[in-house]
Amino acid sequence: MVLCPRIGIDVKKHLRSLQKELFRKTIHICTAFVPLFLYYFKTLTIILLAAAGILYSLFEVLRIKGVYVPVISAVTEAAARKRDENRFVLGPVTLVSGCLICSLLWDDIFAATGILALAFGDGLASLAGKTFGRVEVPLTGGKTAAGSLTCFTAIFISSFALLHNTALSFIAALTGTLIEGLPLKDFDNLCIPVVLGGLSQFLFPHV
Repeated sequence: MVLCPRIGIDVKKHLRSLQKELFRKTIHICTAFVPLFLYYFKTLTIILLAAAGILYSLFEVLRIKGVYVPVISAVTEAAARKRDENRFVLGPVTLVSGCLICSLLWDDIFAATGILALAFGDGLASLAGKTFGRVEVPLTGGKTAAGSLTCFTAIFISSFALLHNTALSFIAALTGTLIEGLPLKDFDNLCIPVVLGGLSQFLFPHV
């Protein structure tokens, strides 16, 4: 075991964990392309999102039963957290569901606001927390100040880029950061886009 004397951690173990988180969050951040596909091919994109969620669930059940599915099983195992070992990895299901429900409920611009908040806010928060996080935020299940600040900044920038409204972007960023800080595990993938998309659509005429 190689320990860093300054912070007293297993460096190799930490790097492996960071590498896995980077791989997992790269997939997460790729959801930023969903609003673009929705803009040009909305019906097809919704169908593909639903199909992806169903097929992934089927393949994951097969994986748990010991049936190896080429590519899918390998990606799932590479991206799974320690808490997901030997279990159904729920993250991709809530990720797809969050994008799908958001796109069905809200107008395109507000759905895009919620989905980009999920892609960049939640995605970059975890990477920042793993890399730079030293100060934990109480009652968040291990979330860090660095991660929360990154989440707030990313959501504010992505929301402002779409809505061009400082007050609404601030409210969205604050709300998204509060949700991301809750110990929701994989269900923040569902809550962040749906709540922020709806909140933005409701508040937009009034802010």
